[in-house]
Amino acid sequence: MASSLSDMILKQVVNSASSVQIPSNVKEQVLGGLADSVLGSLTKTATTPGGIDVIKNLLSGKTNAATSPVTSLATNLFSTNILSKLNLDKVLKGSLLALVPVVIGKLGNIFKDQDGDGDVDFNDIILALTGKGNASTSKSSGSGLLSSATSILGSILGKK
Repeated sequence: MASSLSDMILKQVVNSASSVQIPSNVKEQVLGGLADSVLGSLTKTATTPGGIDVIKNLLSGKTNAATSPVTSLATNLFSTNILSKLNLDKVLKGSLLALVPVVIGKLGNIFKDQDGDGDVDFNDIILALTGKGNASTSKSSGSGLLSSATSILGSILGKK
């Protein structure tokens, strides 16, 4: 089980990138950079007016990952902060950029309505991260995973 939202995103990045031939000397930088770009996009989106709804719509499948502003921002961050600094050919850069909507789309499969209330919300994300079936049990468990998830998600979603 992933120990944080960052780990969960990195796992999806690694799984999605398995078919792309990334040079070994930059592989860690590329994969970490893609994961950081996705997390950065989620964080920035969550702090903008209406951003929580944008994320909820994305994670619930109401918005397609390919057309989401979250994906657009993550693509821009990845291109600007990582790919522009590496000496990679155009085809490889295109293949790597194409991974962004794939990774973000997979997050929607992880963070679905876990608590049965009909929408994707903070509780559903906590439940997905902890693997628990009940939000009240998860909150009282006191595990390091829950503390980590609550801290990260609390800062992203502006909740404590």
